[in-house]
Amino acid sequence: MKIQADALLFDNDGTLVSSLDSVYRCWSRWAAEYGITAEEFAGVELHGRPAAEIAADLLPAARVPEAVVRIEQLEVEDVAGGVHLLPGTKALLDSLPADRWAVVTSATRRLGEARLAEVGIRPKNLVAADDITRGKPDPEPFLLAARRLGVDPARCVVFEDAPAGLQAGRSAGMTTVALTTTHRAAELTADVVVEDLSAVAVLVTDGGVELTVGE
Repeated sequence: MKIQADALLFDNDGTLVSSLDSVYRCWSRWAAEYGITAEEFAGVELHGRPAAEIAADLLPAARVPEAVVRIEQLEVEDVAGGVHLLPGTKALLDSLPADRWAVVTSATRRLGEARLAEVGIRPKNLVAADDITRGKPDPEPFLLAARRLGVDPARCVVFEDAPAGLQAGRSAGMTTVALTTTHRAAELTADVVVEDLSAVAVLVTDGGVELTVGE
């Protein structure tokens, strides 16, 4: 499958890198500190959502700001050795001009940059939880990324592993590519579904970016 685009927008965790072990380790510790039961914790979707929204699902509103600071601290401290590149990430990003792509993460800027730096990725453009008022599945994060890159949302391709992120991409009017790195294909609604970024090849042209996406 070939896709023509002006810019590529990448989720971070589960798309470019994996920090799943770190995420669950830190959030489990956080939940224990805040007296959240295993049943309560299991009922909340963690992946692909801003920490503030997760905390708001589990705690009274007055405790959320402090709780968000705490989970960020735990996760930043756990970055060293807790993050690794997913297949295809380095080759794909190395083939792209810096102004043709952005990372759109539900993490805070501090945490997102720390995770990316751990694996040697320093994007020119990063949209983080600090930059938005509504996180995925709202389209705001991806629309902001398109605006910062100066491109039409309809000419953007979103790469995501989580249902919330794919919904955000669809709502933004963008082409969506789902990766089965954290969810089964049956759980993902996208224009195309692949195993990981190693299934994506890029040709940069004067008119934009031509993607060849395999199964």
